[in-house]
Amino acid sequence: MTHNDAVLDETPVESSGKRVSWAELYFDLIFVVAVSQTAHVIVARPVWAGVGIALGLFATLWWTWIGFVVLYNRHGEDRPSRRLFVLAGTLPCAVAAVEAEGAIHGDTAGFALALAAARLVLAIAYPFSAGRGNRVARRATIGYTLSTVLFAGSAVVPTPWRYLLWTVALIQEAGFLLLADTRRRDAAQRRTRRRPAAPTEPADTPRRRPTRADSMQQILTSPQDPEQRLDTPHLAERFGLFMIILLGEIVVSVTAAAMGLPQRSLSFWVGLLGGLVLAAALWWIYFDSAASINEFVLDAAGGNPAFAYGIYAGGHLGPAFGLLAIAAGVNLSLHEHPPTAAAWLLSVGLAVYLIGTRAFMVTRGRRFGGVVRLLLIASTVGLALLRLVLSPSAVVLVITVWALGFALFVSRTGPDLLRRIAADPLSIFRTQ
Repeated sequence: MTHNDAVLDETPVESSGKRVSWAELYFDLIFVVAVSQTAHVIVARPVWAGVGIALGLFATLWWTWIGFVVLYNRHGEDRPSRRLFVLAGTLPCAVAAVEAEGAIHGDTAGFALALAAARLVLAIAYPFSAGRGNRVARRATIGYTLSTVLFAGSAVVPTPWRYLLWTVALIQEAGFLLLADTRRRDAAQRRTRRRPAAPTEPADTPRRRPTRADSMQQILTSPQDPEQRLDTPHLAERFGLFMIILLGEIVVSVTAAAMGLPQRSLSFWVGLLGGLVLAAALWWIYFDSAASINEFVLDAAGGNPAFAYGIYAGGHLGPAFGLLAIAAGVNLSLHEHPPTAAAWLLSVGLAVYLIGTRAFMVTRGRRFGGVVRLLLIASTVGLALLRLVLSPSAVVLVITVWALGFALFVSRTGPDLLRRIAADPLSIFRTQ
């Protein structure tokens, strides 16, 4: 038993323990291809414009995957009819993965149509899986129908407007899928503030305006509507498996680039082994600390969808894409003539990953904690400047050592951080 497990055992929580189904694991295989294609976009266009395109593709694929995750989490049972929806979703997602390569040349019409088809599957699957009278599923059907129209329509409009339609579709998906219950609570709070004073209450009695802390404390409770609640262990496992897929992309990128080199020099072995150790260090940072923290906080909130959005759906997007950037950076660093962007992809990707996995969170509440955190982030990004004096493979090695240092840091500070979060789960969202 690790230190983190011991801390969690001190604050036990009940959970339904829904297991990830075999159909879901098969569905994730399709996203192995999608992840690989997105990383290839960065490698093919190692400039910031290429990174921006890859981020747009990954975000749309990410929210497509989220839709199927939440579908099974809330309404999934291992029945043939439910499996068919998951398997049906693999077809348009596979087409989207193949069409993602066209984004290198600015052709994303096929990608948009494939994502529209995936959302059509979700629009049908939610009401069928949840049954009649389920308000959450009904809202999901309306939202995914709108997204289907937006993505299909984006295929026939010019590129700038196409991306705008994608953005609108993804924002409204996030709203109806995980944040609708929060909006209803906010509306109820506003109605309460406008309500006149009770007859027994003096008219001039001042009313205390709810603070931001009050609002955050309110969403720490389990949703009033049981249809809104999420199964914490299942969600934690699903996202953990996806992070494994992304870490696997680093391993694949390292070995693929290494096999393309004609010579087996010392630089080759330094870059190859450094990249593989880097993937292991990143695995340790997530699964030794962040994964336990995420699951504990969502469990403490009773499967609250707003917390699920902040921790998983929205909160994992940054570190997930950071892993893709690292994979592309390692791949490019092992080329015979690495571009300048290779070192920056490594350092910036690592910084984004460390921020997203809360590796710097232990500095909060400490003297000069904010300054220390900014210095650590700046130092991580600044590692790219070592390319001016070191070879690309040596830069990979230095960044690997830096990541190993954070893995050791997380292991030593993780138990204390878990105790602090167990005492105050909302501290996970505070900046200080």
